[in-house]
Amino acid sequence: MNSTGAEICEELPHAETRDILLPNQVDYASQIAVDIGGTLAKVVYFSREPNLSKGGRLNFTKFETEKIDECIDFIKTLLAARRPGNQEIQEKVVIKATGGGSYKFYDIFVEKLGDVKIEKEDEMDCLITGLNFLIAEIPYEVFTCSDSDPMHFEDTPSSNMFPYMLVNIGSGVSVLKVTSHDKYERISGTSLGGGTLWGLLTLLTGATSFDEMLETSKYGDNTNVDMLVGDIYGSDYGKIGLKSSTIASSMGKVFKKNIRQEVGKFRNEDISKSLLYMISNNVGQIAYLNAQVHGLKKIYFGGCFIRGHLTTMNTLSYAIHFWSKGTMKALFLRHEGYLGSVGAFLKHNETRQRTYSFSEISSFTQPIITEESIKSF
Repeated sequence: MNSTGAEICEELPHAETRDILLPNQVDYASQIAVDIGGTLAKVVYFSREPNLSKGGRLNFTKFETEKIDECIDFIKTLLAARRPGNQEIQEKVVIKATGGGSYKFYDIFVEKLGDVKIEKEDEMDCLITGLNFLIAEIPYEVFTCSDSDPMHFEDTPSSNMFPYMLVNIGSGVSVLKVTSHDKYERISGTSLGGGTLWGLLTLLTGATSFDEMLETSKYGDNTNVDMLVGDIYGSDYGKIGLKSSTIASSMGKVFKKNIRQEVGKFRNEDISKSLLYMISNNVGQIAYLNAQVHGLKKIYFGGCFIRGHLTTMNTLSYAIHFWSKGTMKALFLRHEGYLGSVGAFLKHNETRQRTYSFSEISSFTQPIITEESIKSF
């Protein structure tokens, strides 16, 4: 891909799906990439306005994995909307699939998409390829997050990219140590991830979507259900550096109540905030411990669990800063949920795999996902 002049399109309302504009991409990138996880299927594709001979957009969209037919129908719409009579594009189309669902749903994709070539790619390879591309080639992609500065952009020179750690939070969590473009290892993980939060909140609150759960948590007060240090000591526990507001036990106040009489009085908003903190704090501590053991200072957090959600990012940032005493940095990405699908998209180019140079191979222009832009596919 020719990523010279690439930029993130700021027109779209949802940060996680903002297109990447590739103004200098000459060749038409006909492949479509899909990363099918346990909870979500993430799709990346290239589009170009009908009146342009170069440039284009890298587009992003997602579907619930349990509704995989909707994802396949969307891809079929993309294929059907290609410029009529463009045989060259038609013959080049390849579906690059990664994630566990690329195996589970392979036969369904083949059956419903007909003659389109479908190629499976390794999930971890795609995660790292996608992350390296976003770090090295896309301006204003990487940022830190704090209460005082929710989005402070980071400039990472290519010469200083490695080593780093990726904590990918999907349905579960994978922790990877990355030391070069093609050298990495999975050093840890946990089953307590986005799927855990989604499952518990579905049982406890009746919420029907992850976005609904995140929105609900914004209005919650976790102190109504969490047991704090102050609830135990009546004040700070200064000797060991714990403030009275520190969570001592997630959902601990629920245990102390007369469940039969009080359970209905707990607000869904408070439960949502408590469980979001519980999962985020747990992941943050696991990330810190692994970074400490392996001597890593840069920790990238990816995966659709984050969704650009300020509370989640602040919690992860605070955990890393607190446990490392400020020696480590939590880094976030504007396309954090699409690392695997971006990597799968790039895998279509063999030159990229040989040279590790993105900009020599292609360029992206980020288009907005509209009916008009789809027609140019």
